[in-house]
Amino acid sequence: ENTTIPGPIGRIPVRIYTPRGRAPFPVLVYYHGGGWVIANIQTYDASCRALANKAKCVVVSVGYRQAPEYKFPASHEDSYAALQYVMNNTARFGGNPRRVAVGGESAGGNLAGAVCLMARNRKGKMPIYQLNVYPIAGTDLNTPSYLSNAGAIPLSKPFMAWFFRYEVRTPRDLQNPLIALDRANVHGLPPATVITDQIDPLQSEGMLYANRLKAAGIPVRFRNYNGVTHEFFSMPAVLDAARAANTFAAEGLTSAFNK
Repeated sequence: ENTTIPGPIGRIPVRIYTPRGRAPFPVLVYYHGGGWVIANIQTYDASCRALANKAKCVVVSVGYRQAPEYKFPASHEDSYAALQYVMNNTARFGGNPRRVAVGGESAGGNLAGAVCLMARNRKGKMPIYQLNVYPIAGTDLNTPSYLSNAGAIPLSKPFMAWFFRYEVRTPRDLQNPLIALDRANVHGLPPATVITDQIDPLQSEGMLYANRLKAAGIPVRFRNYNGVTHEFFSMPAVLDAARAANTFAAEGLTSAFNK
């Protein structure tokens, strides 16, 4: 179902995926990738369908504002507003208010972590779990994975620099923990599944974020997938690794939902 929900400056488009079965369901608020600049809900349709089916949860995919028309923190504010609206109105989505998680890929993986930071800092409602799939979790373009995958396809070091150029207002924004999750104080955040992949500039920072959560005593399920590239997660129709990663992600969500 395509609809809209209230946002900070207007309506936010969302797409709701409901699994077979009887409500109330657990709920996953999901943020698409694209460096906060490109792509949309439709681009990440396959991931949302896979998670709705495998984790038996309602997935609310959020069409947040994007750069360059709307620079940081517009995407983060929309994403946080969407999470709080869903958590305060779970009945509208056939959901259980005590079983709400967040997730996303790439920039969406960043947003999934960032909205948890925002919920903690603003004393908002906190999801019970986060799913971070090859998240943008830092702004250092010289990590080991940036250096070894500088020319990777579909995501390269120059492409990430292009995303940052359009997303932030000033270089100072690159130090903001909502973008640089690997710099954040993560105490009080929910348990996580963090997924990375080998042929990806973001591999190192995804691992750093997972380790930062672990160091704060937060339970983390981490897995890196070799031989695949950024965006592999949404390709279960053609990649065995994607099917395996979808299952790994759904297992983490299901375990959290069933506690």
